[in-house]
Amino acid sequence: MFRFAQHDKRAIKLENCSALVTGASAGIGREFARQLAGRANSLVLVARRAECLELLQTELTNRNPRLTVHYRTVDLAEPSQLESLVSWLDQNKINIDLLVNNAGLGDLGPFATSDPGRNHQIMAVNMVALTSLTHALIPKMIGRGHGAILNVSASAGFLPIAGFAVYAASKAYVNSFSQALRAELRSTGVSVTTLCPGPIHTEFQEVAKRPGNQPEHGPEFIHVSVEKVVSDTLTAMEADRALVIPGLLMKIGMALVRLTPLSILRRASQLSAKRNAGTETLR
Repeated sequence: MFRFAQHDKRAIKLENCSALVTGASAGIGREFARQLAGRANSLVLVARRAECLELLQTELTNRNPRLTVHYRTVDLAEPSQLESLVSWLDQNKINIDLLVNNAGLGDLGPFATSDPGRNHQIMAVNMVALTSLTHALIPKMIGRGHGAILNVSASAGFLPIAGFAVYAASKAYVNSFSQALRAELRSTGVSVTTLCPGPIHTEFQEVAKRPGNQPEHGPEFIHVSVEKVVSDTLTAMEADRALVIPGLLMKIGMALVRLTPLSILRRASQLSAKRNAGTETLR
């Protein structure tokens, strides 16, 4: 049973938990599934690509024969599919102790030329689905007196980013929502942690780029491996930390950003927009 450690009522242990991971088909979500597989009693893997989930299910059960792994093919941008997921959990009496809200979408480029449908998907997945799934699962966690929620945000959520406007704004929502939720749940036995990674080598940038453009990965020296991101996050969750920013350089950078006046951040974003516009002209 997922439980609080005896030495500290706010510290938690993830052993034998029942975890649900969204966006589990690749990247951070897949790595969370892999690292939780050695500790959890059961996993529910959620993503849009059934073939990737099936391969991951086989991998995890081969390595951990006692582990129960379910997978559900769900497009979280579709409310009806999200409702079906919640109904399936109820019908099968699967009580989730650990919710990893990892699924996320992005779009890299000027907002004026963005695809309205893509913008809707970003907001639906990054904000609406995260909020709705949390709302659906939290009452039972409170009723049992224990549980944990991990909301995967991004360092982009701390500042306005020209060329990443909708994505950064959606992650700002996740940051604010998570902090408020953590305060509300403080005396319930349910923990809330926010993960705000910087650059990581996953397929996110490739998916976020627009046709004809190159993905922007950032300087190599600030990248953190996905394995370390997940390992550090699980450790932070067990210590009931509110915020995780992987990598020393990103920690320092985000600390400086949070101390910088908004007027300066806006000016930096404007300069970035001009530079990007010049790059677009040369293409």
